[in-house]
Amino acid sequence: MNTLFDKIWDAHVVQHVEDGPDQLYVDRLYCHEVTSPQAFDGLRARGIRCFRPEKIVCMPDHNTPTHDQDMPIEDPVSRKQVETLAANAAEFGLTHYGMMDPRNGIIHVVGPERGLSLPGMTIVCGDSHTSTHGAVGAVAFGIGTSEVEMVMASQCILQPKPQSMRIRIEGKLGPGVKAKDMALYLMQQLTTSGATGYFVEYAGSAVRSLSMEGRLTLCNLSIEMGARGGFIAPDEVTFAYLKDKEFAPKGKEWERAVAWWRTLRSGDDAVFDRELAFDAADIAPMITYGTNPGMAMPIDGTIPADAAEKSLQYMGFQAGEKLLGKPVDYVFLGACTNGRIEDFRAFASLVKGRRKAPGLVAWLVPGSWEVQRRIESEGLDKILHEAGFAIRQPGCSACLGMNDDKVPAGKYCLSTSNRNFEGRQGPGARTLLASPLTVAAAAVTGVITDPRTI
Repeated sequence: MNTLFDKIWDAHVVQHVEDGPDQLYVDRLYCHEVTSPQAFDGLRARGIRCFRPEKIVCMPDHNTPTHDQDMPIEDPVSRKQVETLAANAAEFGLTHYGMMDPRNGIIHVVGPERGLSLPGMTIVCGDSHTSTHGAVGAVAFGIGTSEVEMVMASQCILQPKPQSMRIRIEGKLGPGVKAKDMALYLMQQLTTSGATGYFVEYAGSAVRSLSMEGRLTLCNLSIEMGARGGFIAPDEVTFAYLKDKEFAPKGKEWERAVAWWRTLRSGDDAVFDRELAFDAADIAPMITYGTNPGMAMPIDGTIPADAAEKSLQYMGFQAGEKLLGKPVDYVFLGACTNGRIEDFRAFASLVKGRRKAPGLVAWLVPGSWEVQRRIESEGLDKILHEAGFAIRQPGCSACLGMNDDKVPAGKYCLSTSNRNFEGRQGPGARTLLASPLTVAAAAVTGVITDPRTI
């Protein structure tokens, strides 16, 4: 029997090019302000419109400031990009959730939380972390600007079919271990190129035990293993999460949809191109020490002797040393990786009754206005404020140096985001990736701390 990836992919093939790519139908195109301007210009140059505008959703996120969003953006480049997206969406008749719109946020957070991303879909966006949407049981992947234009013009894309990989994680995660740790562990084991050419299906009891927020985090980081994307077969957790979402089916349509979604699974005799298995008990809270997400280790471990010297020089570390107790200057909670309500609950649970470390800069950035509303309705804002933390407005924020939230050169930032490349959070910034719990532990101690000890 075919894998679930085969089922979804093959159902969307419009035409197969012999010895070439597939013409794949796309159910949903997400557009943000960074990769879409040239695509719209291409349509204008050819004198054509978007083929199925109702399948396209636009929103700014990368360049939006996380403060004073009701005021004009100060940075001229960011302002130009955000304004251009709004103008293009209006001209081409596309759905657009601009700044201060209650449905705005990071596009990979908003899509699932609004029910725009659904099981069995094909989903694309001009952003590599589109793999996030695979958590609902969709085939989702990032594309380039010319491909964005292709989808706008035809609602199809030319794409070679990736190979399939299944990663099973069985057992129970230990105390203080989150989905982010699971992903960093996989990257440590496989390296950042270990899944290149594959679409990954995550399976096993440890994966099924994850909440939807945890699944979104795991799928988000698939791209950091080199995978084309990652996804999880839909189940009761998926259905409960999607029920009553704004754009999810309603009434009889919901019942019919769920009946079909239940069939979206790999058969017991499905054949994958590659299969891997891991034990959840082997996963500890993780932290990165280098300049790619695969340079990760257990938080109480030591930097490997064979770690790349250039990366360690940039980070100011040495092989064989521990990271525990090292001071941090900044902490960042947010991004499409860990900017959801569950992440804020985890952070708040650890800092409750404690105080932010003196001198430490903390950026706590919800992934959407909906997350912000839930933070307030659950009283998490009060817990955070009492501990000395302020909550910023939604956006990509310090995940990447494309807005005001940049980490200064030489400073250390313990971050829940997805990449720790040189200069990713600002020129010369030093980024260490970890889970919301590990970031919270550092936020109240001022140093890298094992969250299991607090």
